[in-house]
Amino acid sequence: MARATNRLSARGVISITKPGLHADGNGLYLQVSKAGAKSWLFKFASGGKTREMGLGSLTTISLSDARRAAEQSRKLVYEGIDPIEARRATKAARDLSTIKVHTFQECADRLMRSKGDEWENLKHSKQWQSTLETYAYPVMGKLSVRDIDVGLVLEVLEPIWTTKPETASRVRGRIEAVLDWARARNWREGENPARWKGHLDKLLSKRKNRSVQNLAALSYDKIGSFVGDLRGQDGISARGLEFLILTAARTGEVIGARWEEIDAANGIWTIPADRMKAGKEHRVPLSESAQAILNCMRSVRQSDFIFPGGRTSRPLSNMAFLTLLKRMGRNEITVHGFRSTFRDWVAERTAYPSDVAEMALAHSIPSRVEAAYRRGDLFDKRRALMEEWERFIATPSVDAESYIIPIRSGFSPS
Repeated sequence: MARATNRLSARGVISITKPGLHADGNGLYLQVSKAGAKSWLFKFASGGKTREMGLGSLTTISLSDARRAAEQSRKLVYEGIDPIEARRATKAARDLSTIKVHTFQECADRLMRSKGDEWENLKHSKQWQSTLETYAYPVMGKLSVRDIDVGLVLEVLEPIWTTKPETASRVRGRIEAVLDWARARNWREGENPARWKGHLDKLLSKRKNRSVQNLAALSYDKIGSFVGDLRGQDGISARGLEFLILTAARTGEVIGARWEEIDAANGIWTIPADRMKAGKEHRVPLSESAQAILNCMRSVRQSDFIFPGGRTSRPLSNMAFLTLLKRMGRNEITVHGFRSTFRDWVAERTAYPSDVAEMALAHSIPSRVEAAYRRGDLFDKRRALMEEWERFIATPSVDAESYIIPIRSGFSPS
C-alpha cells in the first residue's frame, strides 16, 4: 500500500522530470513546469474553496524545509487562518519596519529650509529653531513623526502653558505646522494632535485677553538730563546706549553693529537686511554726537564689532544696556522705551510728518499699496530730523512744553 505522507525522497525529487504535480502528502506537492523548473506548492481549503500557496523553488527550499513550511500552514488552516493572507500581513509588517523613519526634528529642519524664502527675516527663522530646540525636541525630536500624538504634544505644552503663554502658543503653532507638513509628504496619517480649535482648546485653558502694555519709556522732556547722566558713566555699554538713543535704533541693531557698516565720510550707518526686523536694509543718518561716539570707540578697542563685549570677537550682551540702567538706578525704564521717547517727541514737539518718524524707526509700511509706491527712504529728511533730535538732547534746559521744532527750510510735509 502506497504511503499517504512523505511520499517523496530527497534524491527522488532531483530525478523527477515529468511536468505536473507530484504529491508528497498532506497537501504538499512538487511542481515541475514544462521547462523543467521545480518548485513547492501547498494546497488547502479555505472558505469552501481550494487554494494554492507557493512555498519556493527547489533550488532554495529543500524537501525537509518544504515539509516544515507545509506543516506550519496546516496549523494556521486548522486555526481558521488563511496562510496566504497571514504571509501577506507578515510581509507588510516587515516592509513597514524597514521604511525610513522620519523624525520630528528632521521634518522641522526640512520645513524650515523649504520655507526659508518666506521668513520675514533671519531673526524669525532663528526664533523658530530656538523655540523648537528648547521645548519640543527634548520630548519628541528623535521620535518618528508618525508616532507624535496628543500626549506628547501636551507633554511639551503643559509645563509652559500658564507660565509662558506667548511662547507656548507659538510652540503649539510650530508643532502643528511641522505635523501638517509631514502629513502632506505622506509621512504621517490622521488628525493633527497639535490642532487648537475643536481639539487642544478642550484640553488646555484658554488664554485671557490682556490689554496691551506699553514699554516703560522716559518722558522726552527728561531725555536731555538722562543723557547728561549717561555721559558720566564709564564703559562701552554707556557709549552703546547713548548711540542707541541718538539713532533711535533697536538694541540688537546697535550691539551687532560692525565697522564695515559705517560710511564715516558721509555719516551713514547701513544696517544689512538680515539684522533688521523688517528684513530690509536700513540707512541711518549719523549726527555729530553719534559720529563722536564712533571716533571714541575706534580709539578704545580693536574689534570687528563697534561695541565689543568682554571678548573682542563678540559683541556686547543683549542684557548689557538693561544692566547699565539698573546700575544707574533707572529700573523704571526700558531700553526699547527710548524709541517711544523719540516717537513721542517727534509727534508732540516737531512739525515733521509721521512717515518721516516711522521711517527713522525702520517701521514697516502697514499699507501694501503705499509700500508698493514708496521707493525712497526719506533719508535727507531723516538726517535733518536726527540732527534736531541731537540738539534737543543736548539742551535739557529748553522749555519742552512750549518749544516746537520746525521743519528745515526746503522740506515739504509730503
